[in-house]
Amino acid sequence: MSSTFTKLIRGSTPAAELHGGAHHDATGKRERRKEARPGELLEAALDLFVEKGFAATRAEEVAARAGVSKGTLFLYFPSKEELFKAVVRENISGRFREWNDEFTAFEGSTADLVRFCMKTWWDRVGATRASGITKLIISEARNFPDIAAFYHDEVIKPGNDLMRRILQRGVDRGEFQVADMDYAIFGLTAPMVFLIMMKHSLGACAPKDFPLDPERYIASQADLLINGLLVRADTPKKSTGSRKS
Repeated sequence: MSSTFTKLIRGSTPAAELHGGAHHDATGKRERRKEARPGELLEAALDLFVEKGFAATRAEEVAARAGVSKGTLFLYFPSKEELFKAVVRENISGRFREWNDEFTAFEGSTADLVRFCMKTWWDRVGATRASGITKLIISEARNFPDIAAFYHDEVIKPGNDLMRRILQRGVDRGEFQVADMDYAIFGLTAPMVFLIMMKHSLGACAPKDFPLDPERYIASQADLLINGLLVRADTPKKSTGSRKS
């Protein structure tokens, strides 16, 4: 996809800039509509993939929701698989460079970086429709190995690499002690996967009198990861944190 399209769907390029200022003739309108189509198709595809899953989503449904023909859809995305990949890149994997840059520039402690990382993930992915993509992969990966391999290469591997760099930063600065880095990274990713499953599936089983507060959950998990469960001699006593009756 072109850089112009990327800027357009991220809202950084005004339509007037794309078409010579205030030129509003019929040709300009058609051109603006053509430029907008890929973004509209990705929006429609994200909605349907999250609502129905990969297998049950049909290309003609995506086209209809975006207000174009099926033929127009295939002009931009030659298959449903390519459309799904574009949705993942636009909403998740395409953001790893941005996250890497932010985390590299972070100046606080690594404990604060862990908290920042988890909160940032929730704000930008977990709390959005894009979080449903992870639930889709969990549900359908075995039936679509090519999609599973793509998701591993584009999301899981760079995500694990990013978590590894964060933990290694803590080790290098003398802040963290990590016995097994290969498995420690799952301590950061597992709580986020659980939160997605609670949001999209398991939440229906949650007690009605104790709804899960995502931000409170993330803060609690970050505290467990950073401080652990063992009481040390220098650890101040705290309340049990049990729920009030």
